[in-house]
Amino acid sequence: MNTIEHRAIMILGFVMVAFNTLFLSANGLFMLVAPEPWYNLVPGVTDTGSFNQHFIRDIGIIQLFIGVAFGIGMWKPARRVELWGAATLWLIAHALFHVWEVAVGICSPSVLVRDFPAVSMPALMGIALTLWAWSVPRIARAANV
Repeated sequence: MNTIEHRAIMILGFVMVAFNTLFLSANGLFMLVAPEPWYNLVPGVTDTGSFNQHFIRDIGIIQLFIGVAFGIGMWKPARRVELWGAATLWLIAHALFHVWEVAVGICSPSVLVRDFPAVSMPALMGIALTLWAWSVPRIARAANV
């Protein structure tokens, strides 16, 4: 791989980590601090059931932790696989749950498109980032503790 390709991959990786860190952390904080405005402002949320501030805050904690895990992984290369992998598992489960809701008829397929930026895209980015981190030799990750 030449220097330009390597730099492009590094920039793309940084953008994906920044997106997951900032979006997931901000969303989690919003859910924790203002669950009712979050419930009313995020498209499609009101279609999923009644307002439940406890449940929204529970998920907000998860979103915040996942965002922080991506951020810490950016600065701790030796921990990326574990941090990004664990965070990505939850993101994948969340995305698959949305697919299941469509498959069993709870939601129409259009919700997958509507929810893509907030649900599926972070999961796909997490998969790409985790695989990229895993592909870096363990010795190189440990050297960048």
